[in-house]
Amino acid sequence: MAADIPSIKHQIWLRDAETQKVMSALNDGATARFVGGCVRNALLGVPVSDVDIATSDDPSASTAKLEAAGFKVVPIGADHGTVMAVGAERSYEVTTLRVDVETDGRRADVAFTQDWQGDAERRDFTMNALYADADGTVHDPLGGYDDLKARQVRFIGDAEARIKEDYLRILRFFRFHAAYGEGDLDAPGLQACAANRDGLAQLSAERIQVELVKLLGADNAGPVVRAMAAAG
Repeated sequence: MAADIPSIKHQIWLRDAETQKVMSALNDGATARFVGGCVRNALLGVPVSDVDIATSDDPSASTAKLEAAGFKVVPIGADHGTVMAVGAERSYEVTTLRVDVETDGRRADVAFTQDWQGDAERRDFTMNALYADADGTVHDPLGGYDDLKARQVRFIGDAEARIKEDYLRILRFFRFHAAYGEGDLDAPGLQACAANRDGLAQLSAERIQVELVKLLGADNAGPVVRAMAAAG
């Protein structure tokens, strides 16, 4: 964890009593942290909509703790480690730490783990591999904060390997740059996207549509769409 990463403890959503109740339940005998977009957006100072949580517990243990705390729990993706805690103010996606066992470009078979580093390394971009404790302390296992400050959307590890795990990451690369990036697109990432663009044919029209609609609604959509066209 870099020493210069500011705390996100002043975020209203984090300090909310319901959010803290969820975290208190999940941190009873395990470790739970906020992860991904809520941490990224909090550090950028932009609105947070979804609050996702990673936990060292398996889904059954998470469910038991959340139900005991009075939350309705929906198993929205229990095979992949995800349950949803439904509160009065918002819902919280709670996902067990996991690593990919096998991927085919569309979906992944996963194994649950206790390894925070392994969980981070299976994610798409460094700026999405940021975690925060219930008190707002940020953990950055892969140097994502430096990329976030630079507004650089960069794949974790080898860009081509990340793309071949899920070809939707090609569109996410462009969409995230349109929403959060500045300057030129990351060159290795752009090259890998162009080289693997045929993989998009494996994806459903619905998944592609969702990403494209989000991309076109981003502030920097115009230059990014032109970059997509130039890359084929």
